[in-house]
Amino acid sequence: MRKFKSIEICAGAGGQALGLEQAGFEHIALVEIENVACRTLRMNRPQWRVLEGDVRHFDATPYRDEVDLLAGGVPCPPFSVAGKQLGQLDDRDLFPEAIRLIRECNPKAVLLENVRGLLDQDI
Repeated sequence: MRKFKSIEICAGAGGQALGLEQAGFEHIALVEIENVACRTLRMNRPQWRVLEGDVRHFDATPYRDEVDLLAGGVPCPPFSVAGKQLGQLDDRDLFPEAIRLIRECNPKAVLLENVRGLLDQDI
């Protein structure tokens, strides 16, 4: 049976990645900036390709047309109703980076964390 291939950005300690693995996905790359989260990923799944660094510096073009799913839990504070809702004025807004990566790797599907406030007009 063919495994679906995925790239996950803002992977954290791997909760979503574990679920995707259980759903039959093979991770081509997991991108995460936090060292402790990367250590957790590597300890629990040494076979995964964990790339420690800022997603802004990740180039997905080498994976063009190989990716079935681009997934990620991009930071929600720029849009969350619990935060200041600075949107694109917040330097943690990684939604533009997610769009760039989608263009670069041309996945068949995209799964990004949804947050209440993302589509509010006052942002």
